[in-house]
Parts: sequence; structure tokens; C-alpha cells
Amino acid sequence: MPTCQIGGVIMFGKYIYEKTYASNTSRMLFIDEDGLDEQTHYTDEFEHRGFQILHYKDDLSFRIEWEDKFKSGQDKYLILAEPKVYIPYDVLKACGSYKFHISLMNLFPHLQIQCIREKADLNFDLLCMAYKSLYDDCRTYDKTKDFIDDVVYGKDNVREYVNQRIKDVSVLAEKTQNYKNWIKVAEAKSEIDVFCAAYEIDADAEFVQEPFLRFILESFGKLSGKITSDRETPVLVKGAMDYMYNHSDKFVIIVMDGMSEFDWTILSRSFGDIKYERSAAFAMIPTITSLSRQSLVSGKYPRQLFSPWSTSKEGKEFTDCAMSFGLRKEQVEYHRGYDADFGPTIRCGCVIINDIDDMVHGQQQGRSGMYRDVEYLSSMGKLATLVRNLLSKGFDVYISADHGNTPCIGQGKLMKLGVETETKSHRMLVLEKFADKEKMKKQYDMIEYPKYFLDKQYDYLICNIGKSFDAKGDKVMTHGGITVDEVIVPFIKIKAVDNNG
Repeated sequence: MPTCQIGGVIMFGKYIYEKTYASNTSRMLFIDEDGLDEQTHYTDEFEHRGFQILHYKDDLSFRIEWEDKFKSGQDKYLILAEPKVYIPYDVLKACGSYKFHISLMNLFPHLQIQCIREKADLNFDLLCMAYKSLYDDCRTYDKTKDFIDDVVYGKDNVREYVNQRIKDVSVLAEKTQNYKNWIKVAEAKSEIDVFCAAYEIDADAEFVQEPFLRFILESFGKLSGKITSDRETPVLVKGAMDYMYNHSDKFVIIVMDGMSEFDWTILSRSFGDIKYERSAAFAMIPTITSLSRQSLVSGKYPRQLFSPWSTSKEGKEFTDCAMSFGLRKEQVEYHRGYDADFGPTIRCGCVIINDIDDMVHGQQQGRSGMYRDVEYLSSMGKLATLVRNLLSKGFDVYISADHGNTPCIGQGKLMKLGVETETKSHRMLVLEKFADKEKMKKQYDMIEYPKYFLDKQYDYLICNIGKSFDAKGDKVMTHGGITVDEVIVPFIKIKAVDNNG
């Protein structure tokens, strides 16, 4: 039974919003009995509707920070409290009848709650869609299990959900003008693509690619100004090293070469009780390993790299970056493979894993083939085992990628022109200045990339959406271009303190 749980669960949030009559008030109190907001972020829906979310810790903190605004302000407030926390009478009175215990039992009274709790990766959006049509009493364990397996994750319910998500993504993609919303689009698209691959549903969200391409060509060069101002993400993979050093005393970055949001959505199933935060970052463009992976581990823009078209200097780039933070060489290690092990003196480590990229370049069955291959990799649990080992040694662990991957159809292999730099990419060309780029753009339907963060002595041509320099008519998975799936990659944060309790 495939599962996906993307941050900001849309339908579950709306379900709670409607059940609590939130449109009729400006003051609410929720007792989050089952920790559902941490799991699903359902309060995002309330924020979207204009509520400020106040996380209630104790009476004194609340009065210092919020009392005046809460009692006399014009804004809308939702207080979110844990069970058994003392709530003073005046706060209860201000919320009136809009005090709710948010629990699985109250939200789904016709189901057996323990069965729901055991479904660690349960998609609450799918559950809400199916539950609205449930009229039977399923309050036994077996009946609830059958309902989840056969109805919640039944193909009809999943298809309806996918169609609704496609509509949501379409609206967001057409109006979004900032990188944060494009990250939301990428995560939602990955969920759609995973369900379509798993259930063989003939649908997709490829319509996002054109507006995303426009965003990149117009705005990608401006993202460098966002690197230090975002607390959730390094924004560009170039900012990852600074971000990790500023947020962790002792850390390891695992670079899953070629891992897209689609791939992470599947891989993360093996993480079980590992607590992590999901965000994302933009790969460097062109989305090839030598440029983007080296930028990730070195903290440099591609134009600053020692050897931008080869990874031969990658280990040195990583070590030099770590030492620029003030670490000694003996506190830094660079490894390849799942057997990476770090001693007690290490403060900054890097692990390169090539499994996903190897699957991409050997893939002959498109995205459905990637689904099966990555699902098998997830079931082996090698990444989760590595993460647990590192957490047990006190490392914060970050997981990211240098680029993702996308399905393409070959338009014919490109013969050597004598004017291009060797990059091993089937999606882009790096041309010497004297090449006839206008002729090539027209002949091969290529996009001229504006050289953001790149060496200005070359010109950069990138294949249009869905096309590559592979054998004519061949369906391949590849990278190097400017699609949502290639550019926006996972950035996963796993804190030792959250997992070693």
C-alpha cells in the first residue's frame, strides 16, 4: 500500500476548519490530543484563512507575549495547546464555545482509533475523502483496517484525490511568483507522480513545467539574495554548507546523487520513527553532477569551482569549505557509500550515494520503472540504517541531492561539434563563444540559459522540456535541464536531539 504524506495537508486542514465552525469566530482554542498538527500541519489551513497560530506553553509566557493582542486586537487567533496544560479562565472565556479537543476519536468516530494510530504514514487527505462517504459503523479493528486498505487506498479514492490535487497545483503554479511556492508545487507534484506511478493512473502535473521555466529564466539569479534570510532552507544548494554549519555543531550531509522529490517521497517510507523536517532547495543549473554537487559540498557558485566539469576535486572542495568554518582537517571526512563511518573527532562529514543516479541512467521504463526501483531501494532500508547510525553518534544528519531527474524522449544523438565542452549530459551543451548558437537553438529546439552563477566565457544551451540528446524516440530518465523535477531537490533535516531521547 503506497503512502505519501506531504507537509501542509490540504483536505484534512479544511475538514477540521469546517468541523470547528472557524469561519464564525476570531478566537479559538484547540487541545491537540493526538499531536496531529505536528504530523499533518493542519493549522496551515487556519493560517491561510487569516488566523495567527499561538502555541500555548504556559500562562506566564502567553501573557507576556500575547495577552493584550489576544484580548483587544482585531486579528484572528487560534491557540494550540497540548493536553493537560492549564488554561486560565479568562482565556477560556475569550474563546467562548470555540474550544475543541482535536483528536482522532472526535474527528473519526466511526473508526477504531488504535488501528489508525498504527498506520504511521497514513495520508489524512485520503482518509478525509473516504470518510465523508462512510455510513457504516467500522469501530472494530478489522473493519477499520479493511476500510483503510480497500477504500482509503482504493484506486477510485486515490484517483479522485489525484484529480483534486492536480487542480490545486494548477492554480498555485499559474499564480506563484516566489521560490517558496515553487517548493510547495514540487512537493505536491511528487505526491501526484508517486500515486500515478503506483496505481497506474493516467494523469500528470507536467503543466507546471512551462511556468516554472519562466520563473527560472527571469528570477533564478535573484535567489542568491535569499540564502541567508530563510530559516527553513538554504534556498540554493550552494548555501547548504553554511546553513548546516549555522544550525548544527556536529553534522553529516548525505548527498543522494540524482534524487528528486519523487524519489524522496518513496525513500522516506523506510524512515519509520525517525523524526525529520522536510524542506527543499534549488539545484544549480545546468542540473549536472559536476556543477551542482560540487556547489553543494563546497559552498561555491559553479563559476568559483576548481574543476566545474569534473568531480575529481570534490573531496578537496568539501574539506576546504569545512576548514573555512574554522574546523581542523582531522575534524572533516568525505566518504562514498552506505558503509561510511565517522570517528569521535569528526565534526563535519559528507557521504555521497550514487544509487538513484545509477537507476536514472539505466532506466528503460520511465517513471513507473523508477517507482519500482526506488521502492525496492527503500525496502532495503540502507539509507535509514546509515541515518540511525549517525544519529546514535550524535550527528545531526542532512539529506539532499545535487539534482533530480525527469522523463524525456530522445530527439537523436548529437554528433561531436568541436565547439562544446565535455559534460556527459544529454540535456545541455556548453559552447565556446565562436559557436553558432542561434543555429543550434533553432535546429535542436534549445533554450539559452542566462548564465546565472556560471562562467561567462561560455554559452549554455539546454534542451526544451521533455527532450534529450538520446536515440530518436527513446524514452529515458535523465537530467541537466530546467524542470521542477530536476531543479527542486529535497533538503531533509534530522536532529540528533529529536531522535536520541
